Amino acid sequence: MSSMRSLAAVLLILAIVWPAACAEAPIPPERRVMTLTEDELNAAKEFDARVKDYLALHRKLEATLPKLSKESTPEEVDKNQRALGALIKAERAGAKRGEFFTPGMEALVRRTLKAVLAGPDAKTIKGSIMDENPGVPGLSVNDRYPDEVPLSTMPPQVLEPLPKLDEDLEYRFVGKRLVLLDVHAHIIVDLTDNVLP
Repeated sequence: MSSMRSLAAVLLILAIVWPAACAEAPIPPERRVMTLTEDELNAAKEFDARVKDYLALHRKLEATLPKLSKESTPEEVDKNQRALGALIKAERAGAKRGEFFTPGMEALVRRTLKAVLAGPDAKTIKGSIMDENPGVPGLSVNDRYPDEVPLSTMPPQVLEPLPKLDEDLEYRFVGKRLVLLDVHAHIIVDLTDNVLP
């Protein structure tokens, strides 16, 4: 009987602790940073629509490249990645900053970061973001993400209010800017101005 109680206690603890420990797990309502306004919801919907269009282009161009196998060498993966990046860059030759991070989306990012970094875990969260985030001057849309720059940590409290992304895209901080990164092409789809306080 006592072993059943112990098992029940362990399961209860896991049910409470596990979601907060997993970056992919949803944040419980009582730990959420903020609720979006109608303007922010509209900015997020517009962002989602642009992301869907971008992903359609990404997949169309990726389908023209030779398929990689599980046995592909790092050199073959890099060559494929660079080829995809070049195709996307050519198709988006006129792309400029702010096409995804519109003023409304950038305002949502700023408010999210302000709320997250005003909370009790602010120092820890900012420390995790800045840990491997030296910043890179002069980044632009369609640039290759610098190979020598590590990818910064994205705390779940920052990700929770932002639109969810497909596996081909990620949010990453580079210095005080938030970047929308195409993971497979390793290029910058869009970036914000300095949004990290």
